Formats: sequence, structure tokens, C-alpha cells
Amino acid sequence: MPRGDKSAYSDKQKRKAEHIEEGYEDRGVSHGEAERRAWATVNKESGGGKKSGSGRGHPESHESSEKGGKIGGRAAAKRPASERSASAKKAAATRKRHEHRAHS
Repeated sequence: MPRGDKSAYSDKQKRKAEHIEEGYEDRGVSHGEAERRAWATVNKESGGGKKSGSGRGHPESHESSEKGGKIGGRAAAKRPASERSASAKKAAATRKRHEHRAHS
């Protein structure tokens, strides 16, 4: 299996990496760097590529995700209230748009 091949990863691990990558890109990290960090996080949490199976391997550690959430929260708290409010309004509008799309 060549380096970079993701076939050994479960669908859940691939979804998780995609979600983490999107989060980094939303914060302005380049696509390549976001992808690298996302897979590093998945590898650290789940111990690398694993296909599903009852009781396989070791339990997952979500330490890195929790750390990222705390860092993100700290960054948001430093922003002025007006900026946070504008972001909240934009997010609400996006959720409303996506909700409409999901139900149709």
C-alpha cells in the first residue's frame, strides 16, 4: 500500500478527517496543510487506519479534538462582541439555508 493511501481507514475515520479539514480551512489554513493536520488528528485519536470490527485495537482518545475546541473558544472570546454577533448572524443564516435544503 503506497504512502498516502487511505483505503485502510474506516468510513467514519474518513468523515472525521473531512470534517476536521473543513474546520481548519474555515480558519484560513491552506488546503494541503488542513488535510495534513486532519489526518494527523485522526491518526492520533484512533491509532491510524482501522477497518471496523468488534473490539479491534485500542479505544479512541479525543484529547486532540478537545484541545482544538478549547483553542477555538479562546480565540473567539478575544474578538469584540460586534464581530462575534456578526458571525452568529451569518451562521444562523447559513444553518437556515442548509436546513431548507435538507428537508426538501
